[in-house]
Amino acid sequence: MRFLLTEEQRAFARSLDALLTAADTPSVIRSWSAGDPTAGRALWSRIAEAGVFALAVPEAYEGVGPLPVEIVVAFVELGRHAVPGPLAETVLAAALLSGQPEPAGRLLPQLASGKALATVGAPYALDADTADLVLALRDGQVWRAPGARDTRPSLDPARRLSTPLPGGELLSPVIPPDAVLWARLATAAQALGVGLALLDRTVAHVGRRIQFGVPTGSFQAVKHRLADARIALEFARPLLFGAALSMTPADVAAAKVAACEAAYATARTALQLHGAIGYTAEYDLSLWLTKARALRSAWGGPARCRAVVLGARG
Repeated sequence: MRFLLTEEQRAFARSLDALLTAADTPSVIRSWSAGDPTAGRALWSRIAEAGVFALAVPEAYEGVGPLPVEIVVAFVELGRHAVPGPLAETVLAAALLSGQPEPAGRLLPQLASGKALATVGAPYALDADTADLVLALRDGQVWRAPGARDTRPSLDPARRLSTPLPGGELLSPVIPPDAVLWARLATAAQALGVGLALLDRTVAHVGRRIQFGVPTGSFQAVKHRLADARIALEFARPLLFGAALSMTPADVAAAKVAACEAAYATARTALQLHGAIGYTAEYDLSLWLTKARALRSAWGGPARCRAVVLGARG
């Protein structure tokens, strides 16, 4: 299969890239990590105005979706700029609520417009201390939790995990069986974007770093590591878009494994080729390094997703 994005889809990606470049996301991430969501919420509103969250919301609830290919296009750019916040969880929230007319009519327009920020706990909720809507998945049902507790840090400082409080409002008596596919697809797209950003930054770094009178990027061993990273990322890309077309559990799981493992391998290469500076929190590279590791286990780690793929073939 030969898959090419349309000119409209490519223009959408370019517009998001321009928006996020102008937003200076490293400073937004650091403020978010420090517990100040002001800049992050402002950026969230601009992303919503660009139509990103409306892609996951049906037209009946003031969205334009669900459009899985366009979601992948958008989330690759969000990952490329390491945008903080419960991004995949907002897509999942739309999938969880779309089949329930009353709560969907009440809540989904707010998600599409960016007026409300949603997260989902299963069992832990990402950034629940900042979210307006905390959904809890328990006993096969979807609940609106009254809040969350026991907030704990993640490996990625921009990701905080909490436990949704018991009780609240029952929004759906069942959890749609394919809802998690949307979270995995969005997470995989984010991971691909993170990996691409890490590769670009590393290529630029080894082109500037001089050893023995020449750029380190001219060394054959360095070229091999970067080539391996590029190949892994480019192999993940068609799996990701193929999964967006089929939306089958096995295809989405395979895309999640491929994209997240490629991003994680690229992060390891980036860290090695940057040297000691790559370990420092003050250096922007760390914002992408930690996110690559966190996304790898979000909404189904490698072992779980591989089991889905093998189960489909068995």
